[in-house]
Order: sequence, then C-alpha cells, then structure tokens
Amino acid sequence: MTGPYFIGVDGGGTRCRARLCDAAGCALGEGLGGPANVHRDPVPALRSVLAACRAAVAQAGLDENVIGRVHAGLGLAGAGQPSAVERFLALPHPFASVSIETDAYAAWLGAFGGADGAVLIVGTGSCGLAVIGGAKTYVGGSGAEISDEGSGAAIGREALRRALWACDGRAPMTGLATQLLADFNANRETLVEWARRAGPSDFARFAPEVFDHARKADPLAAALVIDAAAEIARIGRRLLEIGARFIALIGGLAEPMRPWLPAELQLRLVLPAADAMDGAILIARNAYAALESRTKKRA
Repeated sequence: MTGPYFIGVDGGGTRCRARLCDAAGCALGEGLGGPANVHRDPVPALRSVLAACRAAVAQAGLDENVIGRVHAGLGLAGAGQPSAVERFLALPHPFASVSIETDAYAAWLGAFGGADGAVLIVGTGSCGLAVIGGAKTYVGGSGAEISDEGSGAAIGREALRRALWACDGRAPMTGLATQLLADFNANRETLVEWARRAGPSDFARFAPEVFDHARKADPLAAALVIDAAAEIARIGRRLLEIGARFIALIGGLAEPMRPWLPAELQLRLVLPAADAMDGAILIARNAYAALESRTKKRA
C-alpha cells in the first residue's frame, strides 16, 4: 500500500482511542492511549495521541515509520479553546498532516454523518453539541474548573465531598460513603491530600462505584446520580431547543446515565451511526481532500 493512510483519534479526559484505515477506508488497526485533554496540557495530550496511534499502526502490522504517511484527524477534549489548539499544533509531530476538532464534533460527525443532530457526551467531562444546517452550537463542555456538570469528574468529586460530610457527622454514613472512605484507609487527611493533587480523570474513576451503589438504593449514591442526571437533562433540553430532533448519548457513562434521565428526553435518544473515531477519520479525509483540491488548482 503506497497511498495515504488516515487515522482518527477520539481523545477524552481519561483515555484516547485511535483507528487506522487505508485510502480505501478499510480499518487496519486500533490503539489506546492516556488522557488527551489539550486544554489541561497539550504536551501529555500529544503523548497520549502518539501512543494510541503507534499502537494502532503496530496492530495493523505496519512499520512505525509509516506514520509519516498518516493524515491524522483528532477529536480532542478541550479543543474548543483556540489557545489550547494553538499550543498543541505548535508541538512537533510525525504525521503527514494534522486536523483537530473537539471530541464532541468528531462524535457528532460519526453519529450523524454530517446530517443535522446533536450529541451529548457523558464521560470524564460533559458536553453537548448540536449541528443544525451546518451551524455548530456547543452547550457546556467548558472544562472541569467551571463546567462539566453531571460528568464523571463532577460525580466523583461530589461523592468524596459528601463522604467527608459523613465522616464528620454532617450526613449519614451510607454504604457508598463507607466504601469511598475505605479507599483512603478511612483517613480524612489522606483523602484531602489526594484530592489536592487529583485531576478530573482521578475523580471520575469513582463514578462507576456511585452508579453501582445507586442501583442498590444507597441514599447518598441515588442523590448524587439524580442530581447528575438533572444536569445532563438540562444540557439535553437545550440541544432540543436549538433545533435537534434527536440526540446521540455517548461517552463512558452514557449507558449508566440513560435510565436516570427523564422519559421525554429518553424518547429523543438514538444510537450513533458510527463512533467518534470514524468521525475523526472523516475530519482527516475531508482535510486531505481539500488539500488535494488546492494543490490541483495551483497546478
């Protein structure tokens, strides 16, 4: 195979996934990497992207040097911040070309193939995107420091906060609170020191535990999930107000969250036609086609 290769990366706050395909669109390999939030720090984000891409190339049975013929489409968390994208693109990379969009845009492109619709991401962070008549409207997704309501990071942080309430008698000690405190040897100072250094993905790893206890009717867990679902529903309703008829609910917490959402919103949820990696591959292919067209015009 001597033609170009295309790779699509779906980069979130906890991990990134890469899929490599050839010029004919045949998938060749996939790989995983670590967190890829360019807003938090573009250097480790690029490191994670490269790790995932190299793993995809290796799974395809290709020499690593082939990455120089790869046109990369990156759908990355935090890419809604232009300054973060500028810093990321200023870093050296081995690809033939790089096109970057938000992870939400890559997810929408995969889910709807360019047609009108909306995506609602529920993972380490949270974000909504509606694309109607070509116009993009984001809802939320401004980062864990100021946004990301209803996300895994928000759920995990609030769960630990309320576990501390239980520890000092401000709230009942439930099964979830007991388990969370046990993760830190029931030592308040240990938890507080850990939280001081923790990032969104660190807090988010406690979210599955919260959902598990909520299914068992733990009162603290149920309250946390109900609050988070209300925030996700708020994003979903806004996407519908913008004009989206249907919403693809995606992300690592999409399925655990789905049954907690209001019935009227659940009726508007649809399965994505393809995933965010396929959407990111489309980003790369579209950018490559535009480059080829400009080159031919100049010739």
